[in-house]
Amino acid sequence: MARLRNYFLTGFIVCAPLAITAWITWSFMQWTDSWVKPYIPTRLLPDSYLPFAIPGFGLLVALLIITIIGALTANFIGRTIFGWGENVLGRMPLVRTVYTALKQIFETVLADRSSSFKTAGLMEYPRKGVWSIVLIATTAKGEIARTLSDQGEEMLAVFMPPTPNPTSGFLMFVPKEDVRILNMSIEAALKLVVSAGLVTAEDKEAPMTQAEASRLVEGRSARNAAE
Repeated sequence: MARLRNYFLTGFIVCAPLAITAWITWSFMQWTDSWVKPYIPTRLLPDSYLPFAIPGFGLLVALLIITIIGALTANFIGRTIFGWGENVLGRMPLVRTVYTALKQIFETVLADRSSSFKTAGLMEYPRKGVWSIVLIATTAKGEIARTLSDQGEEMLAVFMPPTPNPTSGFLMFVPKEDVRILNMSIEAALKLVVSAGLVTAEDKEAPMTQAEASRLVEGRSARNAAE
């Protein structure tokens, strides 16, 4: 029974990440198909002339359309049309605020020249002696930098993601000397946050093999038996 339990746990360690990844990928493709397919003419859908549906067709069409829009925007005519559309959106009270904020976020995150959110650090929060992981966004700029200039120190804008959902969190402006810069990548820091400290930066990035999973389970079983 102990050996069967070890086999089950080993298979679970190996299969669970694969199953969850496949489920997330499949769900994303279905979600994209449900948004894109209704706007594609029925005669162009593979479902109309094939006896089976092709999952991800809507995703491929969406990627193609986005690429074509990017190519058209790169030339003079595309930039002119795009600028005219931005001017129209800029005159709408509520839409203007949402669009401008989203555009700035995407330009900052996706631009290759940007150094935002490429460094992780540690900061004492919520009290001294307790350290939390933060993602360093940028240095304080504009009105915030001028308002905090009396501090006499360079201020950093840091984002503190909570566990296990890193999509929400706190934006804080703190002195640079209060943040300890880490060598780990942003991906490693987010893994540490999402896993609640179980996956550290020293862990192997490659997927766990069956032999490694077996050794892990057997070691834990031996420790439990000794206890």
